Amino acid sequence: MKQSLYLETSVVGAYLDNGEPFRRDLTIRWWEHELSEYEPFSSILVRRELEQISEPHRTGYLKLIAPLANLELVEEAAILAEGYISRGIFHRRFLADALHFALCSFHKIDYLVTWNFGHLANVRKQARLRLFNTAAGFFSPVIITPEFLVHS
Repeated sequence: MKQSLYLETSVVGAYLDNGEPFRRDLTIRWWEHELSEYEPFSSILVRRELEQISEPHRTGYLKLIAPLANLELVEEAAILAEGYISRGIFHRRFLADALHFALCSFHKIDYLVTWNFGHLANVRKQARLRLFNTAAGFFSPVIITPEFLVHS
């Protein structure tokens, strides 16, 4: 059985980001050569964030996620995200980031793949999320960047 992963919006965005060539090239290499080794997921949340991007990139981004299965945005994930906010793990203005993690937790996704170092891929945030989820009886996905999923 393949391990599951959730592609957060920043990973999709990096695919066409000419401003960050290292991140873009690594993301493309990983997406095209190694993504198939996993069971990849997206969500309506990622789709809505991508729909806010102007053309010409919006269409390209939406095409990238079109073949991916979507995680259902369930009430339990929204409640879990609200718990992260009420405990100060996420500020309310970063509700989408809290929801990305809550979706992965509820659906027991192995990896949340992101380039978002500020609000997701940092060790202090991960430790607090893991502690909260453990106390609440929820699964904690590993938050990781694509570079750690690339084979040598």
